[in-house]
Amino acid sequence: MTASSQHYLVITALGADRPGIVNTITRHVSSCGCNIEDSRLAMLGDEFTFIMLLSGSWNAITLIESTLPLKGAELDLLIVMKRTTASPRQAMPSTVWVQVEVPDSPHIIERFTALFDTYNTNIAELVSRTQPGENASAAQLFIQITAHSPASQEVSNIEQAFKALCTELNAQGSISIVNYSQHDEQDGVE
Repeated sequence: MTASSQHYLVITALGADRPGIVNTITRHVSSCGCNIEDSRLAMLGDEFTFIMLLSGSWNAITLIESTLPLKGAELDLLIVMKRTTASPRQAMPSTVWVQVEVPDSPHIIERFTALFDTYNTNIAELVSRTQPGENASAAQLFIQITAHSPASQEVSNIEQAFKALCTELNAQGSISIVNYSQHDEQDGVE
């Protein structure tokens, strides 16, 4: 199938976790003639969320759009779908990875996402989890962020700003920057 005849659909399924649920969804997607191009699954409390980018012919995508809501109702899932396109991704000469461990409190994740926004980097993936401590004040927040920047000069300043933010928040963090245009890697640990 040529790229121009391919159609794309993003699906999010949300519901109570139970054995076999992911297999049931993926089997239904395959039976409609769709291909799973990309997917993510996460457990959040007692719920799971499964996000997929599907591709297929117009008929296959239309079939999944018409049958998945019924399958979702059968499985007691909230289903959200949206058509999309597969456009070539903009060249991103730099990738930034950070890992942070910090005492948990409101606005912490926002502080790190704001840092990436300040330096015009696109957050491609954000994973966070709170690990309870012996008491509520001892809870630790773990954050992992992967971001891409279209401008190499922007990421040259992010390392210092990241280290300063970690110091301010009493956080342990590491940052790794890969500049693909220069093929050199910088690592720093604070």
